[in-house]
Amino acid sequence: MAQLLIDLGGTRLAPLERQWLAHPACAGLILFTRNFESRAQLKALINECRQAAGKPILVTVDHEGGRVQRFREGFTRLPAAGKLLALAGGNRQVAAYLAWCTGLVMAAELIDVGVDLSYAPVLDLGVNQSVIGDRAFGSDVETVTLLSRAFAEGMKAAGMGCCAKHYPGHGQVKEDTHLSEARDSRPLAEIAALDEMPFRTLIEGGVLDAIMPAHIIYQALDERPASSSGRWLKGRLRGELGFKGLIFSDDLSMKGAHGLGTPAQRALAASEAGCDLLLCCNDSANHPPILAALEGQGPVDISPLQAKAGWDAERLSRAQSLLVSITKPSA
Repeated sequence: MAQLLIDLGGTRLAPLERQWLAHPACAGLILFTRNFESRAQLKALINECRQAAGKPILVTVDHEGGRVQRFREGFTRLPAAGKLLALAGGNRQVAAYLAWCTGLVMAAELIDVGVDLSYAPVLDLGVNQSVIGDRAFGSDVETVTLLSRAFAEGMKAAGMGCCAKHYPGHGQVKEDTHLSEARDSRPLAEIAALDEMPFRTLIEGGVLDAIMPAHIIYQALDERPASSSGRWLKGRLRGELGFKGLIFSDDLSMKGAHGLGTPAQRALAASEAGCDLLLCCNDSANHPPILAALEGQGPVDISPLQAKAGWDAERLSRAQSLLVSITKPSA
């Protein structure tokens, strides 16, 4: 059972997009920079989408900080996860506070315009800097676990759930799954002791509301990408690690997923493997066949991820001021 999140072509809602949002197999949408002109325009667009859907929908975005921040004008500039420890002078506890502030500010500013969820935090180990780079909080398990937990708790303090990515860990892989197939040939014991460990720890701590798996083939368990592998998602993530939240596919238009067939076939494969919510972005021609393929599977309960504003205004203001001061460009 799965539903699709569509993407939009521009800053206004098109007639076909209205139809797709109202389709029973559509659970909501993911926003991109092309959908943004101003805070007021974005808020109006989101309200229009909700009205067109005629049902509760989930509005999402990739808005981590650093180079992955979709909205800039009128939003606080967010530091990259990988810069926090340096900005804290190497002090992990200070870095954790900066991570918490970043999660709080990010989530509060998005909720204020109507966004429910940002796909964050990144739990990948930043070992291979050419791919994940400074999107990772660090290169060791302890740093990534500490700072990602703090970031997620900041999001929750604002009223937003969190979606950790990219399970079971993207940081050891050189290939960019946007552009090519990627494989990780390491034994399961090594993956479990390193890359998977932040996910396991935060699941056990009840921190994670959703998880996005990687389009990487981890040969220790399967010859399918983790994002469409029942062995990884149903067997290990839900079975052995005990994860109870929602699972998002990564963008099924990425080259790392192309080996699964047509967009509709990719969507069905991800659904069968255990993904609850599916993304297939940047080519609107993919939406109708995927919606048709998913029709009749039944709705997904998105209510746990619908944001509920809950931040303290004074703490938010202090956090915003702090982030402005540490991200100010040098003269």
